[in-house]
Amino acid sequence: MKKEQIDKLFSQFEHACYDFKGIECWSARELQEIFNYTEWRNFLKVIEKAKAACQNAGLIESDHFVEVNRMIDLAKGAQREVEDLGLTRYACYLMAQNGDSNKPEIAFAQTYFAVQTRKQEIIEQRLLDLARVTAREKLSKSEKKLSGIIYQRGVDEKDFAIIRSKGDQALFGGLIQVI
Repeated sequence: MKKEQIDKLFSQFEHACYDFKGIECWSARELQEIFNYTEWRNFLKVIEKAKAACQNAGLIESDHFVEVNRMIDLAKGAQREVEDLGLTRYACYLMAQNGDSNKPEIAFAQTYFAVQTRKQEIIEQRLLDLARVTAREKLSKSEKKLSGIIYQRGVDEKDFAIIRSKGDQALFGGLIQVI
């Protein structure tokens, strides 16, 4: 797939997003066009598969596939109400996974969601690593401060070792013997 086509599809997908009460959503009718499905009835098959995948994952379908109605423009300025669905990002992901992967737009969407998922995993791992390092630094500072206070009070090396072993025993539940 050419870079121009990727950029176009990415832009279409991100620009189709709208905010509904603080949740990013997409219109199934707009997604139908982005995914290059010409007929709604064919796209409904993809929607039903995606809904089934959502249910099978143990999630509440109505949290990700919300029935809505919207007005579409017809000839001579007329309008008609049509059924639509408000889709969460997760619902869009399921739609991509259950679409026709022979369509370049679906193949792009599948890759897009795989990459976004991996990025999120990396971000979450880095946040966990940062929290772990921060906690370790905080513990190290606390131990240095405690050690300084203990030595200021005149505790010798042997008594300090006893205090440390009791602390380790309390933290880890192990039996530590100090000689």
